[in-house]
Amino acid sequence: MKTSNNKLSPEQTGKLLEVLRKRFEKNIKRHKDIEWDKVEARLISKPGKLWSLEAMEGSGGEPDVVGHDKKSGEYIFFDCSAESPKERRSVCYDGEALRSRKEHKPKNSAMDMAAEMGIEILTEEEYRKLQELGDFDTKTSSWVATPATIRQQGGAIFCDKRYNHVFTYHNGAESYYAARGFRGSLKI
Repeated sequence: MKTSNNKLSPEQTGKLLEVLRKRFEKNIKRHKDIEWDKVEARLISKPGKLWSLEAMEGSGGEPDVVGHDKKSGEYIFFDCSAESPKERRSVCYDGEALRSRKEHKPKNSAMDMAAEMGIEILTEEEYRKLQELGDFDTKTSSWVATPATIRQQGGAIFCDKRYNHVFTYHNGAESYYAARGFRGSLKI
């Protein structure tokens, strides 16, 4: 639940931290050599980022720590749900694509939703790093950040994993499918 200042209540914060801690402990291979206590301290110091993590969680993303930038001190979270987050599917790529559709418009776009949530859509490189941590999107697909040269021509790219291989494809940016959503990243 969003508040007017994008902060969670103490009760919401406690519940979210408990969910994140349990996921962290269950999936240690995603974040070897990272200690939960340090992650939690960083999370508590960034209430606006906690709101974004709650938005990721609430839309089915199952965010988890996947890295630590030692230079900046930031922890990196990706959506780690087995399939593309359920509440973020059936969206076209961006607002421009959404406005260009004349009929049967989706309710939103991946880029607009990510901006509303305060997260970044995964790049193709980040998506491939995620796939090194497990098997994701074996039945769905996820939009990824599209290079400007492709987007300027009306296209957008998405990825999935089939046959133990990560594939990158293209589609018109205005397209949308029930099995395609997007995954996000958040640095805290």
